[in-house]
Order: sequence, then structure tokens, then C-alpha cells
Amino acid sequence: MAKKKAKHNKPSKFKGSLTHIIRKLFDKNPTTNYSHKEICVLLSIKEGELRKQTFGVLKDLVNAEFLRETSHGTFKLNQHSKTVEGEFQMTQRGAGFLLTDKNEADIYIAPQHVNHALNGDRIRVAITKKTATKTEGQVVEVLQRERTQFVGTVEAHEKFAFFIPDNQRNGVDIYIPKEKLNGAKDKDKVLVRITAWPKSSQSPYGEVIEVLGSKNTNETEMIGILVNQGLEIKFPQAVIAAAEKVTMDLDPEEVIKRRDFRNITTLTIDPIDAKDFDDAISIQWLENGNVEIGVHIADVSHYVQPGTPMDEEALKRSNSVYLVDRVIPMLPEQLSNMACSLRPHEDKFSFSAVFEMDEKGKVLNQWFGKTVIHSNRRFTYEEAQEIIEGAEGDYKKEILFLDQIAKILRKKRLKSGALNIESEEMRFELDAGGNPTNVILKTSKDAHKLVEEFMLLANKKVATFIAKPGNKADKIPFVYRCHDKPDIEKIALFRVFIDKFGYELNFTSPDDISTAINELLLKIKPTSEYSLIQTMAIRSMAKATYETDNIGHYGLAFPYYTHFTSPIRRYADLLVHRILFEELTTKQHRYGADLNEMCKRISRNERKATEAERESNKFFQTLFMKDRVGETFEGTVSGIADFGMFVKMDENQCEGMIPMIDIPGDRFYFDAEKYKIVGPKTGIEYNFGDKIHVKVTDVDTRKRQINLELVNQTN
Repeated sequence: MAKKKAKHNKPSKFKGSLTHIIRKLFDKNPTTNYSHKEICVLLSIKEGELRKQTFGVLKDLVNAEFLRETSHGTFKLNQHSKTVEGEFQMTQRGAGFLLTDKNEADIYIAPQHVNHALNGDRIRVAITKKTATKTEGQVVEVLQRERTQFVGTVEAHEKFAFFIPDNQRNGVDIYIPKEKLNGAKDKDKVLVRITAWPKSSQSPYGEVIEVLGSKNTNETEMIGILVNQGLEIKFPQAVIAAAEKVTMDLDPEEVIKRRDFRNITTLTIDPIDAKDFDDAISIQWLENGNVEIGVHIADVSHYVQPGTPMDEEALKRSNSVYLVDRVIPMLPEQLSNMACSLRPHEDKFSFSAVFEMDEKGKVLNQWFGKTVIHSNRRFTYEEAQEIIEGAEGDYKKEILFLDQIAKILRKKRLKSGALNIESEEMRFELDAGGNPTNVILKTSKDAHKLVEEFMLLANKKVATFIAKPGNKADKIPFVYRCHDKPDIEKIALFRVFIDKFGYELNFTSPDDISTAINELLLKIKPTSEYSLIQTMAIRSMAKATYETDNIGHYGLAFPYYTHFTSPIRRYADLLVHRILFEELTTKQHRYGADLNEMCKRISRNERKATEAERESNKFFQTLFMKDRVGETFEGTVSGIADFGMFVKMDENQCEGMIPMIDIPGDRFYFDAEKYKIVGPKTGIEYNFGDKIHVKVTDVDTRKRQINLELVNQTN
């Protein structure tokens, strides 16, 4: 019996390894059909018994839903049960991640498994490996190209040319036949379109659409950033024509249909260079001792009707894009800066959220509806801040009271578990030629927070009104702004990071993380590492998205939240205005399943805009530093990776990198477990937040790179 059992176990053991080999074959070739005979030939299986066993393994894999039998004896990877769809996010090193539609963990895709997918493409991925901590996959199909046009430089040869994209993450080297150069010469900056990409070719084929110039200029660089992100630069003629027909005069018949706020004190508070004023705040004291505060939002929905060329273009863009030296608006300037903008001393149509409140900030009554307003005064943030800090100025009583209520609202929000993040923004001062002359780090002050709190209040109240908590019978299709709970793995990494500074993050459940982070940030606010730690805390959070299925907003600690307050620059807000107005009037809601697809598109375009804004910032950093090669700066280690460390220069906030191989004194390596750079012989370590001195060795504006070298601090 023992011998029979041993004899029986031997083939079973071999069957296990054969199963692994066959799975690996289909994993590597997820779109290929293989017959039983072809598999035996590929695996050099000639013995009769082993051939039968191979067929049995194939049948077992069909039963396990790993394979499907396309015809008798022919098999293929079961893509329906073993594939996932989503957006491809490529890294600088050619690998990538699938961002799934269902907010599941990202799927890692190695460079050899990318299979012609480009950043932003919608793809289908076959799962090839899954462990407790990581899921890996392989691209089996590109479902939709995010972009086919790119900006970069021509590298000309005798009979052909190659196109080298400005941004390797968002582009790809493209082969261009000589006859498709269309006048472009070596080193020219060009706009190129992919015309074909054979499966057998590593590089796609393309043609030059437009020669942008032979030298890098701010104009061509900004165009390149926008095109490489698939963002629109110019409005179609039909949209421009429609915008030009919009008059600044208000229709008298429409005015009488609206609640009139023109005799109530109304103010706007915006950045000094703002031209599109989305929001205004009105205030009046009531006879009962309470105060009525109105949050008035530009009524874009009055001018942009569903299905029109202007509406379709707005959805296509989804949001305005704010680069360092320009704004690419979602709507033509006739609307964004003129007709819709709540400019001072002009009557304007608005959509309003009006709250009766007591002096403790409690909302006693609320009203939503279409209004007509007249802004009495346009304040910059700086002007309002001076009044808050004690200076004399227009409407001092109103501003101080609004600031008082805003601080009460903020305190309540933080007590409920909202993250206490102090926003910081890197701004450049530009000369007449558009070149940076100075770098300023702008932080959020009370004037910013005043406006923010009333916008948050309006957004929260609109979402809650539409959601109608407790009423499960009649759910209105709606656009929620959602923010999921943080991923524990990212928080664990954040804990490692702050441990370098001697800090701890104490919490017992994900619900307590925001409170723990707030306590940490409050504790370290006076320290030099505050800004760096806050930035890393933000990076450890999930990204907010637009969804039709509400999960609440973790960062704000709101169970219901939306975007209602910026329809000039965000299409989501325009949708919210339409849905809210339908609920207030006809209750005939036009949006259904298509709203979910709109949310996906808007979220995707928001990420593209953010990436364009980030790259614009990096370009101007290199522009600012290009004449400072050879200069030495004190800096802070702001990032660590296996290829080197990033350093933010304290004087100008610009960030550069020291390659690992250039760190002197030892053969340094990256310790991934302890997240630090280590010299094995000397024992020298480099951690986040370390203060070091660096010299600028090279600046590449095309690659957006500032190269640094470590300087002996005693020099």
C-alpha cells in the first residue's frame, strides 16, 4: 500500500508544477488561443500519459475559471473573470499602476507587461500575481487612448527621425518617417500625432502636425504641458460664437422671478490677480437678533444650457487649469471673466444658499434658490486680512463678524474630526517677459479661512438637502465630493517618516487617524519640519473624487458633501446647480446612469489638470534656478528613493535631486525597510528632514530637473 501511495503521489506532485507552468504560459500571453496539441509542443511533452495529464490540467483550470475553452481542445485565459478595467498611471521608470473603478487597491504593472499602454489610457489588465500586500497584472487591451498628440523635440537622422516627448511619463518615443516631418528639423519643438502602433513594434509611428519653434520658450513649454496632458488649449469656433452672444445686461423678466439681494451688503474676497469671481457673501442683521448670511454663487447654469456646444466643451474640459503664468478656463472669458463673474458694482444672476444663524454659528433656517445680487466691494485676501488684524477699512463690522462665525464653524469642524491642514502654495513673481524673479510661499490666513468656511457650509448643506438623510425611498442622482478613509499601509509609511523626527502617531482605528494627525501638527507647528511633515501627511491620505454613491468626506468629517461654489471653473458644480434647481422646481431629474460616467470623466480631468499645474510649477522652478548653477544652498531632505534623495532648498523652496551614485564618501544604498539612505562602511545615514548643504550642478528645463551635489558643511 505504501508503495502504491508513493507511486500515486509522484504524478500528483508533478501535476502541481505542470499547472504552474501552464498558468505562466497563459499569463504571459493572455490574448492567445492555444490548443492542447500546441501546448504539448511548446512544453516538449511527447509521452502519452503526460499528454493526458496536460489535458486534465487544462480542464482543471477551466473548472477553476482561470481558462475558458473557446472550442473543443482549444483554450484561452478567462479575461472576463480574471481581468480588471481602469485607468493606467505610468511612473517615470516605465512601470505603472491600474487605478481601478471600484476604489480597490492599485494593481502594479511591470514595464515588460505595459504592452503599449500610455499614461491615462483606459485599459484592461489580467491579474498575474496576488499576495496579501501586492497585486500584479499585465495589460491585455488598451480600451481607449487618453491622448494621441504630444509635444517634444525632433531627433533627426538621415532617413528618419525620432520624436522625444518632453514628459516621458505622459509620452513615448515616436518613429517619424522622413516624409512625415512636414518641415521639422533637428532639435525643433513640435506637436506630433501617433498614426499607428503595430503590435510587433516597440515604438509607435507618427507625423508632425505643427512646428512650434526651434528654441524653448515659456509659451511652447506651457503648450507642451497642456497637450501632453490631453488638455484643450483653444475653444472651438462654435463655442466662441455662442459666448459672444451672451450679453452683460440682465433680462428684466428673469430678474423678477428671483429673490432680490441687491440692497443687502454683499462682498467678494479673492486673490489679488483673480478675474473670475465665483462667490460672494452677503450679510444683514435681522430684527429677531439673528443674522442672515447668504453664500451667492455665479449662476452659470442660466447661461450654459445642457446639450449646447458650450456645455459639451465645458464637460470635455471639466475644469479650469491654473498654470504659473496663465489660466486655461473651462468657459470662454466672455462668461468666466465677464457675464458670470460676480464683479463689483454690477447686478449679477446667482444661485444662493442663505442661512439664518445665531451668534454662535448655529444654522436656524436655510433657503436655496435663484437670486440677483450686487457686490458692494471687492476685497483682496490681503485687504480683508489687514482688517481682521485690526486695521481700519470698508465694511469692518461685517468682515469681523463673518470672521468670528467662520472661526466658530472651523472649531466645530475640527472637533468633529476634520483634518487641520494649513494650505501652502508656491507662487512666482514674474517680470514683464514672464520669467520668474522671486519665489514666495503663501500660507492660508484668517481671510482665506473666512471664505473657506462659508463655502464649506454651503457645500455641506446642499449635499445634505439633496441626500435627504433617512429617506431611502427616493434617492436623487447626484454628484458627491467623496474622500475615503486613509489606507493603513500609507499611514504606516507616514509613521516611519515621522519617527525620523522623533514623533509618534497614536490611534486605535482609522476613524481616529485625523485626530492623531491634528494633534501631531499642532504640537510641531512652531518647528522647521512642520511644512514637510504636513505635506507627507497629505500624501498619505486618499484622493478626493466625484462619485454618485456617497461615502462621505473623511478629511472634512462631513457625511454629505458636494461642490456647489465654483461653477465658473468646475463642471461638477454646474451639474450640482442643475440638479438642485430641478429638485427645487420640477423634481424631474434628467440625469441617471450617465451621471456616473460624468463623475469618472470629471475626476480624471481633475487629475490631469493637477498634473499639468504641478509640471508648470516644476518648469518655473528650473527656469528660476538655471542662472544659479554653481551656487550653494542650505536645504532639507524632502524625499528618499533607491536612485537618490530629493532636497528642498530653504531659501527658495525649489526642489532638486542628488543621485545615489553621486553621494560622496561611501557606496550608499536605500534601506527600504527603515526608509533611509545608508553608507555601509561609514555608518552615515540620510533621513527625511535632515539639514544639508547642496550645490546646484545642472538645470534641465526640458526634463524639469535640478541636479544637486552634497557639499561638505564645514566649507
